[in-house]
Amino acid sequence: MHEEHVDIQTDDGIMPTFTCWPNGEGPFPSVVFYMDAPAIREELYDMARRIAADGYYVILPDLFYRYGTIRFPERNQWARLVWTVILKDLSNAMVMDDTRALFTHMDGHPAVKAGPKACIGFCMSGRIVTTAAATFPDIFVANASLYGVGIVTAQDDSPHLGVKDIKGEMYFGFAETDGTVPSYVIPTLRSALDEHGIDYTLDVHLGTEHGFCFPLRDIYNEAAAEKAHAHFMDMCARHLQP
Repeated sequence: MHEEHVDIQTDDGIMPTFTCWPNGEGPFPSVVFYMDAPAIREELYDMARRIAADGYYVILPDLFYRYGTIRFPERNQWARLVWTVILKDLSNAMVMDDTRALFTHMDGHPAVKAGPKACIGFCMSGRIVTTAAATFPDIFVANASLYGVGIVTAQDDSPHLGVKDIKGEMYFGFAETDGTVPSYVIPTLRSALDEHGIDYTLDVHLGTEHGFCFPLRDIYNEAAAEKAHAHFMDMCARHLQP
């Protein structure tokens, strides 16, 4: 497998990314992998590699680059304090600007197939995936949000308000027990998706907690993680592969 660490120029600075794609003849359809709140780490690289192994160019941007090089040696109250502060400042619009920079990079990369793309995100990136699918409806055609946070808020830029613009297929996979997703989120999101006739699947994975897709977490749920992964890969195959 090919791997590169690439620094991409954005309007706000230099954004590091991890990219990977299979050996063999390309170009390959592309997947944007939006990180979760505990920041860039080897666990995310491994998940990107797994997606790439099925025939995709995967790019994982460091969305915290505006705040320095943020790496957490372990999950604890101090790490949580840092990412909580960052997430209050990091807006959906900022990440959409970052995504445009990713597109510019991929447009010039020989391993990247032109045309529609997929995106996937976990935790804090549930809002980002939903916003990206609405902001770039002709580009993002297969999109997955896993135990996404901030999809329904009282803010003017709440992602659920923009689902009317989505053209691609959506997958929302929520945990059964998740203190970061208030009880009103799922019914409000369903209502918005149904109102606008969006092509979506929404699963609440029984017996799971927030973070269930990450193999290194003590609450990892293999069955649910594999179901979510398989659903996303099926969407990618149907929408991106010949």
